[in-house]
Amino acid sequence: MVAIFLRSLVFNILFYPVFLFWAVIALPTLAMPRAALMRVASWWARSNIFLMRVICNIKVEFRGVEKIPKGPLIVAAKHQSMWETISLLRFFDAPFFVLKRELKWIPLFGLFLIKSDMIAIDRGAGARALKAMMRRAAEEVRHGRQFVIFPEGTRRPVGAPPHYKTGVGLIYANCVVPCLPVALNSGLFWPRRTFLRYPGTLVVEFLDPLPPGLPRDQFMMRIEAVIEEATGRLVAAGQAEQAELFARAPAAAKA
Repeated sequence: MVAIFLRSLVFNILFYPVFLFWAVIALPTLAMPRAALMRVASWWARSNIFLMRVICNIKVEFRGVEKIPKGPLIVAAKHQSMWETISLLRFFDAPFFVLKRELKWIPLFGLFLIKSDMIAIDRGAGARALKAMMRRAAEEVRHGRQFVIFPEGTRRPVGAPPHYKTGVGLIYANCVVPCLPVALNSGLFWPRRTFLRYPGTLVVEFLDPLPPGLPRDQFMMRIEAVIEEATGRLVAAGQAEQAELFARAPAAAKA
């Protein structure tokens, strides 16, 4: 655990200077088309994956990329870590997601969120905010964008019972486009509410898209079933790998 702590410390120390480096690189994109900013964001995501590999011994594997449809789309992803909010966007031409309104107030970072046309909502506004978000999401999707949504609404610990919100079903019904389910095991390696980063192979798996037009209840059952089945499989494989890595580690590293 000492080695994991030290590697995690180095990674977290470097994470913020690396972000500032790419933020400076991205400044000219504020006066350019949105695609230019998204390209720099993709480079930032790749640099984080590189740091994870060389510092924390975390390999990243993307499966099923060939299943990603072109054009307007809903992307429904499992959410276990902050990592996927950084790394998923690079697979889509014009992605957007929902975020807390307060994030737009962060100096510099907020400017990039505004430029990228993310949907900011007031979480305290309740049903009114949900209705406004659905209207805006449907409008953006009709313009050919890809809506990246986390159906459980927030990060869930590995192994926690699923808690899918009805909002994803309403959005699916309103947008009338395919929905791409995404499973992952990021919570094993970049857990929420801790700075520790654990070694192993982080896997993101793009699953078979669900067609538009399914009855909402049927869609909700299918999206939860396919994401949870695949996530369970990925988590089990990741846990087995971590157990093997830890068993092979020198006794001093486990002290």
